[in-house]
This record gives sequence, structure tokens and C-alpha cells, in this order.
Amino acid sequence: MGETKTDSAFYALIDWGTSSFRLWLVDENGSVLAQSRSDEGMMYASENGFLETLERHLALSGASFDLPVVISGMAGARQGWKEAPYIALPSALSGMAAQSVKVEHGARDIRILPGMAQKKPESPNVMRGEETQLAGIANSMPTGLVCMPGTHCKWVELKDNAVTELTSFMTGEIFSVLSKNSILKHAMEANAEFDAQNPVFLRAMRQALEEPGQVFSMFFSIRAGQLLGFEQVDEGAAHLSGLLIGAEIAAAKQIYGTGKAGLVASDRLNALYLPVMQEAGFTVTLFDGEDAVRTGLLTAAKQIKAHAGNIK
Repeated sequence: MGETKTDSAFYALIDWGTSSFRLWLVDENGSVLAQSRSDEGMMYASENGFLETLERHLALSGASFDLPVVISGMAGARQGWKEAPYIALPSALSGMAAQSVKVEHGARDIRILPGMAQKKPESPNVMRGEETQLAGIANSMPTGLVCMPGTHCKWVELKDNAVTELTSFMTGEIFSVLSKNSILKHAMEANAEFDAQNPVFLRAMRQALEEPGQVFSMFFSIRAGQLLGFEQVDEGAAHLSGLLIGAEIAAAKQIYGTGKAGLVASDRLNALYLPVMQEAGFTVTLFDGEDAVRTGLLTAAKQIKAHAGNIK
């Protein structure tokens, strides 16, 4: 039988979120040889089996029975596959591989990377998965402020490839809750599409940037504006998104000030956050979130491979 494309695989890299699963088979240079993705995140795997889910995707990708695996994200949470304890801040990004935990499984070496925790009574915080993205952009941005939008948006300060400060905003989750489980659900059109040039989004984000302390009083205006004929139902999502993102960035500006900042997310979220950050006074460098997590996982894989005897 001839050699297949995946015979040169170096590692299987896994980003395992709460509701998503992404796998890449890569060679030692990081070139993607095969990939598999689904919505079989931690919530699915905790009921249907983490090992079974992983092995099925590995088989679909053509992975050998002994190809090593490195995982980041919610598979390492307390309610996940096997808990990978948080590393306390400040913490060097290069230390994650050494504190990975091993899942015993035959000939396959499976490691789960830890998250990071800010253990301050006045501002406790945690992240799990985002630290791997940070490791992936470390060569380009070893020091500075980084914004990572998502369900729970993270703003992180880096210094010399170490995480020193962390702030979380529940922006994505609040959007979901308000748009689905509040009076504002009547002001939202399912699957409404908009971008950062939408005039309703622009107006809302500017209001929130200028008066972030008033944003709670602005939410009901979405519903009222439609009842009074000032806006249409297909503009509701843009209005709510503009208020939430504007308020988040205004708060981050108050905490960290402005200046240079990295922005790490999907193309969709990068495109929404970029103009708001620029309007607030940030000079932004864009990074693709998927590229960042894959690079961070590959970096950890190489460290694990090089120091296998010292990582338990």
C-alpha cells in the first residue's frame, strides 16, 4: 500500500470548546494534512464520551493509532474530560506544555493544556483556550494589550511573553440572553445580517462609547424605537450588538488606556470590533483566531515532544 498524505503527520492538534470541536493533523512545519470539525464540544462529549468522540474524528482524518494528541480548551475543565489545573498569573506562555496533563490511552500520547487564572479577590478571573491563542501570536506580539472577542470576551495584558493581567466581558453571552430570553426577542429578526458599516450599528456603538454608564438605559430603546417607527425589526441585532461592543471597548479603555492592541478572532468578529476599537483610539493589529490557536497548539506539541521524559 502506498504512502498516504497523513503518514507524515507529526501531531493531532485539538481545540475543544464548550460547543465546538476542531482537529488538525499537521506535519512538523505546521502544514495541515487533514482536519475535522463539528459541534461535538464539551457539552456533547461529557454525555457521549470524550475518548470515543476524539478517536472517531482521528479515524476520519486518517490518523495512525499512535499519533500523539495535544488539546486545549474546555476538555480540560473541571466538568470536562480530565481537569488541567489553572496556572496562576503572572505566567509565561511557554510554561503551558510543562503543566499539561496526560490522559492514559494505550499507545497514543494525549495531553491537555491548562488554562490560566487571575487569583485576586478583588478581580478573580479565568480563561481556558484563549491562552493557547496568545501563545500562537507571541512571536508577533510578546508585549502589549490583546482583545479576544467571543462568548466571554477576554482582554489580556502581555509582557515579555507572559500573561500579567486579565479582564473578561460576557458580551457574547449577554447578546444571546437578551436577544432570545428578554422583551428584546420581539425586536430581533432571526439570522439578520449586518456589518460594522450598518448605520444603526454605528450609531449605537458611538452612543455606548460616549456614555458607557448609560448603556442599560439604552437597551429598551431598541424595542421602543421599533414600536414608534424609528427602526425596523431587521435592525435590532445591529443595534444591540453596537451597544454591547461599544460598552465593552469603552470599559476596556477605562481599565487599560489606549495605544497598540492585538485583535484575535474570526473574520466576522474582527470586522465588527476593529472599527469600534479604532474609534476608541486603539491602533489595532489583526490576527486570525484559528491560525493563532493552531500555532499555539503546535508550539506546545513541539515542547512536549522535546521534553517528553520530563512532562508527566
